Amino acid sequence: MKKMGPTFSSAGALLISVALVLTGCSTFDRRSTTLASPSTSSPPTSLSPTSLSPTASPTSSPPSGSSVTDAGYSASTTVKDLRIPWEIRFLPDGRMLVTEREGKIATADPATGSTQEVGRIDALAAGEGGLMGLALDPDFPRTPDIYVSYTHADASGAQNRVSRLALIGADGASPKLGGETVLVDGIPAGSIHNGGRVAFGPDGFLYVTTGDSGDGPLAQRMDSLAGKVLRMTRDGKAAPGNPFPDRAYPYSLIYTLGHRNPQGLVFHPQTGVPYVTEHGPSDNDEVNRLRSGGNYGWPDLRGKVARAGFVDPIMTWSPTIAPAGALFYTGDLLVNLKGAFVFATLKQSDLRVLVPTDPGDFSAVAREKVLFDGEFGRLRPIAQGPDGALYVGTSNQDGRGAPRPGDDRIIRIGPAG
Repeated sequence: MKKMGPTFSSAGALLISVALVLTGCSTFDRRSTTLASPSTSSPPTSLSPTSLSPTASPTSSPPSGSSVTDAGYSASTTVKDLRIPWEIRFLPDGRMLVTEREGKIATADPATGSTQEVGRIDALAAGEGGLMGLALDPDFPRTPDIYVSYTHADASGAQNRVSRLALIGADGASPKLGGETVLVDGIPAGSIHNGGRVAFGPDGFLYVTTGDSGDGPLAQRMDSLAGKVLRMTRDGKAAPGNPFPDRAYPYSLIYTLGHRNPQGLVFHPQTGVPYVTEHGPSDNDEVNRLRSGGNYGWPDLRGKVARAGFVDPIMTWSPTIAPAGALFYTGDLLVNLKGAFVFATLKQSDLRVLVPTDPGDFSAVAREKVLFDGEFGRLRPIAQGPDGALYVGTSNQDGRGAPRPGDDRIIRIGPAG
């Protein structure tokens, strides 16, 4: 397979990673957020009073295990001492399966806080690369497979790949990683913008987000898997109904194009439509509703442009907030969040709630709420637990955060009182 886009050796990647930490990155510099108007055709977005509260400093964070309340919600640490958790998925027995960017997969018990290593992936954890997304087989645990996205190094440099792994003893007390089947390789990797989220849609196919790997024009090229959302079968083949079936494999995997760094991926619980959260440069972070074959503009366009042939985002933020993991809340425990689009932010270190104008079909935002602003530092993965609570992971050890006692952690958000 032809390897597209910039590559870097392990040593080079490490040097770039160190440089990013020392010099910083404008996309992740923390500053106040100005909300862009949803669009002239949508009702104006109104900010909840919670979004106007002062930002807590890193030293004001509560000790690990204590509880914090905000706007009727309570947050407390359930699991601590992780290393850059990237994804959280719940197993049928209520335990979490967690990926850590340096290559570890572990189970975590939210009731006791105990963790147990399941296995390790030989991931190249440099810059923003490493072990990233995780998905369970739709038929799990009867089909005890998991799917991961990660960065690895070969003779030509760094590449991202998607693999399927068996989870031996998935329904037992001590599951372990089994054999790996590589589904797609040669996805361009870089020290930044690797995308990396994987999730099964209600159609039964696996969706994978890829970043532009720091080379923006690749996002528009149809002979590159960078800056795309891919859609595939469980065996890594192009899913039936993909919009570019005449393209040679693996480019027939392409579902949408023109993405910079999509780090959140979720499906509407009623319509099944996929949505991504996406990092802009220093402006226009986005929430995008995916349309088969849609072009989302990067690097030629960003934000709302209303140009023929391109799909505008539902929502944008300038300056950027670095949106990450996302979900639609479907539980009953947090009644005020029912039907809302909820996502974590890295740069802005808060939890965002977008209330749709129509809960049955998320195409516009009625209002936005900001929760726990700055309380826990950088936030990346988010999941809804079987108890209806939200579980959010910090990312304070990723080279851009300020680690606090117990970091990195998984925080449970439930009702106050």
